[in-house]
Amino acid sequence: MNDESERTSGLTIIDGHSHIASTHFTPMSFLEGVADNIEVRLRASGFPVSKTRIIDQFQRELCDHQGDAQIAAMDRAGISRSVLLLPDFSFALPDTELSIDEMFQEHQAILQRHPGRFEVFAGVDPRWGKDGLDLFIRGIEEYGFKGLKLYPPCGYQANDPALAPFYEYCNAYRLPVLLHIGPTSPALSFAQAQAIWVDEPAHRYRDTPFILAHGAVNDQAQCIQLCKYRPNVYLDLSGAQHSIDPRGNAPSLATLFESEISHKIIFGTDWPINNHEAINKRLHSFILDHGEAVSSHDAGLILSGNMRRLLNGASRNP
Repeated sequence: MNDESERTSGLTIIDGHSHIASTHFTPMSFLEGVADNIEVRLRASGFPVSKTRIIDQFQRELCDHQGDAQIAAMDRAGISRSVLLLPDFSFALPDTELSIDEMFQEHQAILQRHPGRFEVFAGVDPRWGKDGLDLFIRGIEEYGFKGLKLYPPCGYQANDPALAPFYEYCNAYRLPVLLHIGPTSPALSFAQAQAIWVDEPAHRYRDTPFILAHGAVNDQAQCIQLCKYRPNVYLDLSGAQHSIDPRGNAPSLATLFESEISHKIIFGTDWPINNHEAINKRLHSFILDHGEAVSSHDAGLILSGNMRRLLNGASRNP
């Protein structure tokens, strides 16, 4: 047994933040915005790679339409289950291959193809109104989805009144709501994705668990504060892989783990955006090795226990 196996032996891992690696669910305009940033960085470093070449690479990587390659990667990493997040870009970036209704159906098919390996938090833009709410409820009650995924950079804040019917439904059944925090593709605005906008709905809907996606690295101080003082607010580690240097140092993560909120931290990879398995392993190794601030009990909470508790706490489990 190697060192990695010895450290992770007996610990279940749930990836609380992932996506299906498919162009079916990701607008081309979103990818073009990401490619713009990559092109600027590479050119500044003396590597003049064209944007077209970057987009071509994205398209080659985003062809796992049914999640088969993701399951294989999960098996290699010792991940028992992954939460699939389905954002609704319909209003902000309408160039997706499928409608949001079709995306819901595709994710139901993925659940059926890989029983017991995935859970789905499905996104609905609140501007759909009653039609969007009906689709979300159908996702929960008929398709077996387990939570709501919101993407504020598409043009709304977490405290938007149009979200009230969604929150009321989630509150009635203790369904988790996961919200993107911080920057994203430059094709979208960043202003609406601040953690502070979650404070009001978290205070109002106290039976709803709110998860601040990327809260370990984006707007960290505010996210920690909300987790410490709002009983129903959590954050995930997605994106934190890149804050760990090759020697295993990560001051921002040390600050997070020393904040006494290990019962509120959820492991997440943001697959396939972070699809380098060695970097993802570095993240859960950091958790297991940071013994001064993360006990073995707390490591178990972070790697699976906290997300399992939220999934099991939902009272509507078709």
